[in-house]
Amino acid sequence: MAQSSIEWTEMTWNPTTGCTKITVGCKFCYAEVMSRRLKAMGVEKYKNNFKITTHEEALEAPYHWKKPKVVFVNSMSDLFHKSVPLEFIKKVFKVMNENPHHVFQVLTKRADILLKYHRELKWTHNIWMGVSVEDSTVTDRIDKLLLTDARVKFLSCEPLIGAVPNMNLTGIDWVIVGGESGRKPRPMNADWVTDIQDQCTKADVAFFFKQWGGTNKKKAGRELNGRTYDEMPMLLTGS
Repeated sequence: MAQSSIEWTEMTWNPTTGCTKITVGCKFCYAEVMSRRLKAMGVEKYKNNFKITTHEEALEAPYHWKKPKVVFVNSMSDLFHKSVPLEFIKKVFKVMNENPHHVFQVLTKRADILLKYHRELKWTHNIWMGVSVEDSTVTDRIDKLLLTDARVKFLSCEPLIGAVPNMNLTGIDWVIVGGESGRKPRPMNADWVTDIQDQCTKADVAFFFKQWGGTNKKKAGRELNGRTYDEMPMLLTGS
């Protein structure tokens, strides 16, 4: 586990590491760059660099967190990658099911595999399931997410590299928007952001603006319309 600087979570937990690129949103994958650095530093967990690797030893960690946490699952991977066995995904879900005092945020670009497996998994109240929607070419991921049994559903429009008009937000609880950062970030148009914010307002969906991004994301900040948007879905209780 690790404390996280990601604005919409508290910490990260990586029972799997590694991934492969599938869409243009993956072009400047931060996790790939970070894996390379960690391997170079001799971190054992990243000895396989960015090759999909499951980590059985990581499954025990959440049982030892005494205080409730908001946890981003697999910040360095995609739990629903085709190379992650269903049986291992079930183990990860069992851990999340057995730690109901924590909120686990799972994010995937592979909504097809998510939909294929969703009935094999137990969706307790504390599992928030999200899909990445970087532009209008991948909005089918929203439709697949909506067909799952996840109790809390969210969208991560980051890096936002194109307009995403007329999203189907019926049944969506939360939308995160953020611009790309790094050495050669693709620009994000302010109109794309405000359009999504307007869609969320009309649909009564929590809206979180993470960052403008750019080569100096700290300087660019995260204000929109003169304020910050830190809305979160209601922390549901009970099972």
